[in-house]
Amino acid sequence: MSLEKGGARKSLSDVVFDRVLRSIKSGAFAPDERLPTEHDLAAEFEVSRPIVREALRRLREQGLIYSRRGAGSFVRSVGLKQPLGFGPLENVADLLNCYEFRLTLEPAAAACAAERHDPQTLSSIAAALELMRDATNRQSHREDADFQFHLAIAVASENTYFSTAMEALKDHIAVGMRSHGASVKRESSGLVRVFDEHNRIYEAIRDGKAEQAQRLMHDHLSGSRDRLFERKKPAPQAEK
Repeated sequence: MSLEKGGARKSLSDVVFDRVLRSIKSGAFAPDERLPTEHDLAAEFEVSRPIVREALRRLREQGLIYSRRGAGSFVRSVGLKQPLGFGPLENVADLLNCYEFRLTLEPAAAACAAERHDPQTLSSIAAALELMRDATNRQSHREDADFQFHLAIAVASENTYFSTAMEALKDHIAVGMRSHGASVKRESSGLVRVFDEHNRIYEAIRDGKAEQAQRLMHDHLSGSRDRLFERKKPAPQAEK
C-alpha cells in the first residue's frame, strides 16, 4: 500500500498514523493482535522506519496500542482507555457547557470534512444519514444514528483530535440527543426539520463547501441547544 501523493498538508508520519488508526478502528486488527513489524510497515507504506516509529509512538500515547519488549506492538481494545477524561453529566449546566464545547468543535470538524473527505468516510456519513431518514419516515428518532452521523463527520475531518473528543463525549452527547429527540417529536414537523438540517450538512460536505458546512453545523447545534433549553426555561413571573 503506497502513500498518496500530493498530500502536502500532512507529514508522512501523520499519514501512517491515520492509516493504522483507521485499520484498528475498523476491526482489521483484533484486540491483542500483534501489528506488523516496523520493517514490514515501512515497506507497506514505502517510508523509512523512523517515520513508522513516530506513528507508533503516537498510537501508544493515545492508548490504542501497547508494546511488549522483544515481541512488538499490540492492539488494545478500542475504547478500553479514554484519552480524555470527562466526568459524568450532573446537571443542566453541564449539558449547556457540553453544547458550548460542541459549538466550537463540530463546525470546525465539518469544514475540515468538506475539504478532506474520501469516498469511504463520506459513505459512513451517508450511511448514518440513511438510518436517520428511515427513522424520520417512521416518526421516530434514532439517537445512535444521530451520534454516528456526527462522529463520522469528525472522522472524515482527518484530524484525530476531533474524532477522539467526540468519542470521549459520547455519553454526554447522548443525554442531549435523547432530550432533544423527545422535544422535537412533540412538534408535527420537528423530526423532518431536524433531518433536513443533517441532510444539508451532508450535502455541503459532499460538495466540498467548507464554509457552508461549518455554518450549517453551527446553526444545527445552536438550534438544538435553543430548542432544548427554551423548553427548560421557567415561565416569566407577572409583575406585581
